[in-house]
Amino acid sequence: MKAYVFPGQGSQFEGMGKDLYESSPAARQLMDSANDILGFDIIDIMFKGRAEDLKQTRVTQPAIFLHSVAKAKMAGESFRPDTVAGHSLGEFSALVAAGALTFEEGLELVYNRALAMQKACEAVDSTMAAILGLEDEVVEKICGEIGEMVVPANYNSPGQLVISGTVSAVGKAVEKLQEAGARRAVILPVGGAFHSPLMQPAKEELQAAIEKARFSQPSCPVYQNVDASPQVDPERIKANLIAQLTTPVRWTQTVKNMINDGVTEFIEVGGTGSTLQGLVKKVDRKFPTSAL
Repeated sequence: MKAYVFPGQGSQFEGMGKDLYESSPAARQLMDSANDILGFDIIDIMFKGRAEDLKQTRVTQPAIFLHSVAKAKMAGESFRPDTVAGHSLGEFSALVAAGALTFEEGLELVYNRALAMQKACEAVDSTMAAILGLEDEVVEKICGEIGEMVVPANYNSPGQLVISGTVSAVGKAVEKLQEAGARRAVILPVGGAFHSPLMQPAKEELQAAIEKARFSQPSCPVYQNVDASPQVDPERIKANLIAQLTTPVRWTQTVKNMINDGVTEFIEVGGTGSTLQGLVKKVDRKFPTSAL
């Protein structure tokens, strides 16, 4: 059973999508339409922009979404997933690939998400930190003892957890986690506290857009970040998508559940093609992975 998985923010790279645009008429048509939907030339930024240009949230999120969906589109009839999942932003790519959302509505939601998250980031001085080499339970316990806003945000793989919160709280947590024996505890160069309660204003803004969008039953189960479980009911999918901004990405649990449910291969779609393969290997180093 094949699972197609879609990366999130951080998987962008200079020149992304140029090869797809030049080699696939289907991908080119999709990418050309993105400029009209967004109202600016995202293709030009993807092809010619510097790394700093691509790091802007308003650019990063639609660019990664567009690249992933174009990759799936280019595959044509050979793209036949038994199930799909996406890491954070990648969940929108997965939903479009599985037919739960149209490309147009998916791109509009991603752009609304990016703008809403940017505003929420600017409202509070916040950040994230990667914690390596500790059990999840230890990280959870220490975050809970800080007494300020800091929470687990991304359960990426066993021994790799990202925390999210105010700059002050994350700094204090990093110190305590280092004292507890973390192999690494590093503040990340991000604009805010993604997947934490500090994203509540963005959640409320995105909720209005999600509730207006038309969701269909996907062609295959979609494992969602909020509960790491396969979903096919459009209303449940919408509710989980709304909750996603303020709750952790349970990627470790998602990969484990997919393997337990019979997945025999993970195929990464978009980005550099290596981000999620690496995380899957940390769950089970012998598990078959590849990139589309």
